[in-house]
Amino acid sequence: MPNAWTDKDERMFEHVKNSELSRGRSAARAREIAARTVNQQRRKEGKTPQKTTQGTGNPNSSLDERTVDELRNRARELSINGRSKMNKAELVCAIRRRNRNAQ
Repeated sequence: MPNAWTDKDERMFEHVKNSELSRGRSAARAREIAARTVNQQRRKEGKTPQKTTQGTGNPNSSLDERTVDELRNRARELSINGRSKMNKAELVCAIRRRNRNAQ
């Protein structure tokens, strides 16, 4: 459990984890589900610094299927300048161009 969690968050984590264990989930999967549930609730309550997704999307999906937030996060990882002003199509082109140049 992260240090930034409150006592309430930790109680919620334990409750969800125990619930998932009673449903037959493995301990690792139960912990993952509980942590994701608590973090999702924290995002809804505005307790995390970034309210948008912090992920880059499913790596098995095409860039066109990802959200703008996921594309911006991927562009940040690739150090693409001007990404905050780009629309979805521009982000997809910039990421593809960077990936081609990296190979």
